[in-house]
Amino acid sequence: MQKIRIFLGYVLLLSLFLQACEWSLPQNQGNPIKALNTLPENTGFKRALAPIPFQFPRDSGPHPDFQTEWWYYTGNLATVQGRRFGYQLTFFRRGLKPGTPQNSNPWASHQIYFAHLALSDIQAQKFHAQETWNRGAQAQAGAEASPFRVWVNDWEVKASGAGFQLHANTNAFELNFRLDSQKPIVLHGNQGLSQKSAEKGNASYYYSQTRLKTQGFIKLKTQRFEVKGLSWLDREWSTSVLSKQQVGWDWFSLQLDDQRELMLYQIRNKSGSRDPVSSGSLIDKNGKVVHLVAQDFKISKLGVWKSPQTGIQYPSGWKVEVPAHQLSLSLEPLQKDQELRLGFTYWEGAVKIKAQGITGFGYVELTGYP
Repeated sequence: MQKIRIFLGYVLLLSLFLQACEWSLPQNQGNPIKALNTLPENTGFKRALAPIPFQFPRDSGPHPDFQTEWWYYTGNLATVQGRRFGYQLTFFRRGLKPGTPQNSNPWASHQIYFAHLALSDIQAQKFHAQETWNRGAQAQAGAEASPFRVWVNDWEVKASGAGFQLHANTNAFELNFRLDSQKPIVLHGNQGLSQKSAEKGNASYYYSQTRLKTQGFIKLKTQRFEVKGLSWLDREWSTSVLSKQQVGWDWFSLQLDDQRELMLYQIRNKSGSRDPVSSGSLIDKNGKVVHLVAQDFKISKLGVWKSPQTGIQYPSGWKVEVPAHQLSLSLEPLQKDQELRLGFTYWEGAVKIKAQGITGFGYVELTGYP
């Protein structure tokens, strides 16, 4: 999974800065994937080898026996007047070593947390993105299962009754939402075991909440917008990374107005081919899940967009086909530039879905493009 690779390359920088006790993060100007060769080895951490019995709320919280983990929130929202916004708030955890520190210093921690926050202002065609990070000690950052909470500094998502409260504030904008799940939790792959390459253990435990009713407000400087819409939560934890021939991935989370959802990812190889482990899930209006393998779907790009800031060229617009389920969807980015240029660079943004008799919105993530 390319998301793991870009995450690990970034974590190398974080781990170095923690070890040196220098609270500043150098910008990664090169390819973070190349940094993997110098990362501490993952000996002692568990690997995702077989399906497990998921238990909640336990599995909402952290899994420190595994090296890498994230809580990935995305959503499409609008005001009553129809002004649209997309957002992303992602919390990452990385274990530097297995076990707990032997050091009695209360600041000692084997866990690094960081978060990415992005807002797409569709009407203004403006994209805002920021990041924050800290060690998992002294309540600076962390995750808890019951009551659920994940946070880095003052960005957080926490349990609130049967739902969740999401809040993140920057100098440029603020998000404050309540999220309530409308469907059961979805386990992807083989009962939640999601294979990322042919090697045993190169996999993650992966579940989603695919339809989270969302309402709250967005502040942009002095303007406040009351918004409603839908969010999506992706949860994964693992220890392993992609194989050497894999270079990136395209991920799609699509919420259709007929109350279905579709998750697809295709992993790209150096040869330009799609890896056979690419897969997905189709969720019907009642929450029933159909697992999709690579042969079940086709993703075709309809255009390209070249970033004027980085020179990276991304697909821009897609046709998604799932023939056995009579789905043929056209996806259009709600704005071209939704490139996060943070500790690592990738494209993740809001899209509009068009098809015969079906509409909707979703999110797309693109990583590993030159």
